[in-house]
Amino acid sequence: MELVEYAVEGAVALITLNRPPVNALNADLIGDIDEAIGLASDGSIRAVVITGNRHFAAGADITRFVDSFSSGADEPMASGLLATVRRLEQLKKPTIAAVTGYALGGGLELAMGADFRYLADDAKVGQPEILLGIIPGAGGTQRLPRLIGYQKAKELNMSGRHVRADEALALGIADKVVPGDELVSTAMADAAEWAKGPTLGYAAVKQAMGEGWGRPIDEALDAERQAFSDVFATEDARTGITAFIAKETPGFVGR
Repeated sequence: MELVEYAVEGAVALITLNRPPVNALNADLIGDIDEAIGLASDGSIRAVVITGNRHFAAGADITRFVDSFSSGADEPMASGLLATVRRLEQLKKPTIAAVTGYALGGGLELAMGADFRYLADDAKVGQPEILLGIIPGAGGTQRLPRLIGYQKAKELNMSGRHVRADEALALGIADKVVPGDELVSTAMADAAEWAKGPTLGYAAVKQAMGEGWGRPIDEALDAERQAFSDVFATEDARTGITAFIAKETPGFVGR
């Protein structure tokens, strides 16, 4: 991977986008992100932090769009990013996007693929695609309403405005706002705590909520019932219940 740095600390993977100056998303960077997510799917990794060098990602490399206009072909970058964000979203472990600088357009869409978003206090996020006469193509019109509600998401998608960190926290885009020089260390420390927990239990929560969201209640409850059944059969479930009865601290192993 030339445009992404991948490091492991204990059971936590740290994925850092590194395409100066602003991590503009192109096919090569998206491919490297996807490869890093694949590495992080290994069972020895129990939590993931994804961040960027100086900026998280200031959106797509717009210069690449001109090639699509010239050739008359569909723009392939959006579909590639869509698949990569979905892969991040479906990782069976907790994930944190640590957002510094800008997370705009595809950058915010990538961050929304994580379970949690931590923003530096000077970060800015948004879906500015409409200012180019286009719309988000990797989940911005779908994940943003799920995070902050339909009407506010419509306003952000239709205005294209940048949102400061404090407003992002108030809206629910951000889960934490911290000083920029503490951002990655805070995310890594929290990820390390998540890594001590019942990894498959976290995965079951993600599965049940993801499959049940927006479906009729009986179908949603079926999804929850299946996820409960799956996680009840794990070693961690036995460990957790046994420790509770014995009034001990459970030692979850992630299986």
